[in-house]
Amino acid sequence: MDLPLAWSVLLLVAGLWNVAIWPQFWRRIVKDERARTADGATTTFYRVHAVIIGLSFVFGVAIAVLGILTLF
Repeated sequence: MDLPLAWSVLLLVAGLWNVAIWPQFWRRIVKDERARTADGATTTFYRVHAVIIGLSFVFGVAIAVLGILTLF
């Protein structure tokens, strides 16, 4: 495997890894007791993790797309 192809595959795998992992983590955050107050309002814990997970998912998709584009 030549080096440019190896980098493309690495980008693709890294992107797919992020796309697969972060939704699983999100499910855990939503169920966490720290995510909502007693009256059901979202907490800072919830909002901070929503931003982190959202951005990481977007970066994962972008990395995967970059890996695909560099294969051709």
